[in-house]
Amino acid sequence: MAGDPSGRGAERRKRLEADHRPEAVRRRLSERRGQGYLGDAVLGGIDGCVTTFAVVAGAVGAGFSGIVVVVLGFANLLADGFSMAVSNYQGTKSQLERVEEARLSEERQIEEIPAGEREEVRQIFASKGFSGETLERIVE
Repeated sequence: MAGDPSGRGAERRKRLEADHRPEAVRRRLSERRGQGYLGDAVLGGIDGCVTTFAVVAGAVGAGFSGIVVVVLGFANLLADGFSMAVSNYQGTKSQLERVEEARLSEERQIEEIPAGEREEVRQIFASKGFSGETLERIVE
């Protein structure tokens, strides 16, 4: 960058250029990206805190001994964590199965009715603002 005495701007630009060479772009686009778990962790943490608080408050309100309150709290944490993990696994698995099913369906349609699929692609990209020669190149 102009006026950058440390040369960090030039280094950054070189890294960006290397990351945008055809082989680097191809490699990056072909990488499978895993699902991020931060949202799940936040949701699970909040849910775990709320339900555990409710269980512990109920146990204290019922006059249970301290050890019973602690045991109930930990039991709730374990059960809640297991429940959230299984639910997330099943939800993610179902979503991946639905995506794969849609992909296979589209492949069959391309084989069986290629003209109809080209029209579908044409309309999808036309709705995104492509037109004329550019749109026809995309469709082909």
